Amino acid sequence: MRQLNRLNQFQRLWQQSQGIPQQTCVAEMARHCICSERHLRTLLSQWQHAGWLSWHGEPGRGKQGQLVFLRTPEQLRQQLLQKQLDAGDAADALQLLDLPPERLINMLRPLMGGQWQNDTPVLRIPYYRPMESTEPRQITGRAEQHLVRQIYSGLTRFEQDAPVGDLAHHWQHDEASCSWLFWLRPQLMWHNDEPVQAAQLVTQFRQLLRDTRVRILLADVVSVDAPHPLALRFTLRRPDFWLPHRLAHLLCLLPHPADMKTGSGPWKLRHFSAELVRIESHARWHLQRPLLQAVEYWITPQLFDPALGSSCRHPVQIAIGDAAELRTLKPVSSSISLGFCYLVCRPRAGFTPDQARTLFQLIQQSGIVSRLPLDEGLITPSKELLPGWEVPLIDNVPVPLPTTLTLHYQLPVELHQMSQALVALLKQHGCTLNVVFHPVKSWHHIDPPDEADIVMGDRLIGDAPIFTLASWLQIDPLWRRLWSAPHGEELQAQLLAIQQIADSDSRTRALQQLYHQLMRDGILLPLFNYRYQIYAPPAVEGIELNTLGWFDFSRAWIPPPIDPPCSCSAAD
Repeated sequence: MRQLNRLNQFQRLWQQSQGIPQQTCVAEMARHCICSERHLRTLLSQWQHAGWLSWHGEPGRGKQGQLVFLRTPEQLRQQLLQKQLDAGDAADALQLLDLPPERLINMLRPLMGGQWQNDTPVLRIPYYRPMESTEPRQITGRAEQHLVRQIYSGLTRFEQDAPVGDLAHHWQHDEASCSWLFWLRPQLMWHNDEPVQAAQLVTQFRQLLRDTRVRILLADVVSVDAPHPLALRFTLRRPDFWLPHRLAHLLCLLPHPADMKTGSGPWKLRHFSAELVRIESHARWHLQRPLLQAVEYWITPQLFDPALGSSCRHPVQIAIGDAAELRTLKPVSSSISLGFCYLVCRPRAGFTPDQARTLFQLIQQSGIVSRLPLDEGLITPSKELLPGWEVPLIDNVPVPLPTTLTLHYQLPVELHQMSQALVALLKQHGCTLNVVFHPVKSWHHIDPPDEADIVMGDRLIGDAPIFTLASWLQIDPLWRRLWSAPHGEELQAQLLAIQQIADSDSRTRALQQLYHQLMRDGILLPLFNYRYQIYAPPAVEGIELNTLGWFDFSRAWIPPPIDPPCSCSAAD
């Protein structure tokens, strides 16, 4: 980009004196700008005409003249950045941001948060890391899960923890509960403005069923077909009253069969790179149209240096606006996450169920979770698995622990501190804890180790927490590999029995009883929940935390700039 090259040359010249007026010559300036003297004279003429500097040279080779800088490189970058953003060239604009963090902050401050560009509202969010793929079956991150639900639709979606219509507006099943019809909304449109056809969705579901996790999620689906252009039919081998929930699962989001990046959700993907993700409003979405025109994630990890006092010290704290001025933003919404970090024991030869319950008892009575050396307000010890599902206190008679145990754990990073606390705790009771860390966000990307006695991880829970807990036991490789055959068969039998309960309240009670038993038996212990927090500038409205710790992009809005009314005095 020619303008950027000229700006970089100007910056090299400016840096020699840090903008102080100086006596110099063309030859010396050409050396600093790494160009010929002839080209340097052209640059001086252009810069002088643009008002960047003032140059009064003396005639003759090697003669010195007076150089005065009228603008700083940061001012010029800011001007060029704004010009490119106004033109919609956010990707090109990011090339201007190769600056030290302390200078980058000053440049980005007025550009983050809610902005009006060419009479259209745009929301910019500084983010601390590149986004993963937007392919729904490849992602694990909380931010990515939220993003793909903005881009893609499913037959159903979750609203207030229950499945509601998305591409489908209604569904019904036969008396045997083994044939389910989902009626499609008319005039559905993909992001490329093609009509959504039932046959395309059948093709997608048949493709999805080749995925290992989807096959487990939809284990009782025998076939999918389209008996009508506005209907899909699912034939099951046994009743499954979780089916509308399963079809709202992340794994069942439906991309265009010919282009995985094209969806039919409220936002269409316009740009995806390691530096910038931009989504734009889908004008032909079948539900309430978003109030913003675009949302941009600016991937600027240099802004999140703790030494700068940055805002998002942790991904559960999202700042919509200047990442260095957390105190100027207002906390608009906060909540305790439904998801939790957990510990799972695998009782077997050499590690009995009574010893696993003793371990749980030690953790609960020692209070080590509340003493973890973490930022204040980041986590809270788990007292409930879900609201109203209390974590039982283990009160059995303690038994000696094995002399050694092996712990395997994954991200998040807070589990580093938890693992070290466990090492110290177990050492006090004559047990050496061997610790192995896996730098992954879930066990889907690796096989949980067979030699693990204890496993720690993070169970993300978004919408429909009760169904999420049911599907966790069914889908996550953690459970399939850490259970011996008899335990696994018993667990699967209970899950199959629960899915065939038609009454939702009865299903909930049965699942709660199953989890209560897992906790009482020394199998599962929730450790702590996160405190979600969103900070936003006053110019952004409609922001409310969802269960993923994000907010509904379709409900956020930016008040348009309106000139204040003029004060006029009445004529006498």
